[in-house]
Amino acid sequence: MKNIKSPLSLLIAGIFSFQTSKAQDWANLGYYKKDNIKIGSPKKAEKRIVFFGDSITESWGKICPYFFAGKAYINRGISGQTTPQMLLRFRADVINLKPVAVIILAGTNDIAGNTGPSTLEMIKDNITSMAELAKANGIKVILSSVLPVYEYPWKRGLHPSEKIASLNKWIKNYAANNKLIYIDYYTSMVDEKKGLRIKYSKDGVHPNEAGYKVMIPLVELAIAKALQTE
Repeated sequence: MKNIKSPLSLLIAGIFSFQTSKAQDWANLGYYKKDNIKIGSPKKAEKRIVFFGDSITESWGKICPYFFAGKAYINRGISGQTTPQMLLRFRADVINLKPVAVIILAGTNDIAGNTGPSTLEMIKDNITSMAELAKANGIKVILSSVLPVYEYPWKRGLHPSEKIASLNKWIKNYAANNKLIYIDYYTSMVDEKKGLRIKYSKDGVHPNEAGYKVMIPLVELAIAKALQTE
């Protein structure tokens, strides 16, 4: 007699399989695997720029596709990611693509505790490691300030604004001390409560199109600086 599984048992098995696969690919190395293979090595004279980050970077390509269209810009943002996850996929999603420069925008999800408790020192260590990996592979580093946040809608009560301000101060100083390019999104987007201005976001964390339009000229200036020194 055949062992016929009930719909409930199939559902439980599916959930378990999904959770297991997610746990095995904690850094989500498979997210862009096919795209990375398809894109291949840069063409002659192609000056690739990789945008590397979390949902703020990933959504940039969806909300403002016109910004990326026709340019050698590669978006490698993954929603929800923290700096340890980004560090694990740095070789696959940045180094192996052989870009001229990488724009790193990271840290807010660490402060939100997306993958567990994280200190500012841990975030700094991970950003430092990514910058050192890029430099060792001849990739110019552009470090971005973390965007202001007054409250995370999915984890309230953390009071992240002071931590973000402190982290940004360190990122700016680290960039200056190591001759890296720094983008200050924070100053142009912060409100009187040290949160993201309401006109630039629906949830106080992620930019809307108006927010990205503030960021675009700032990142373009940083890219121009990186290409000038090529």
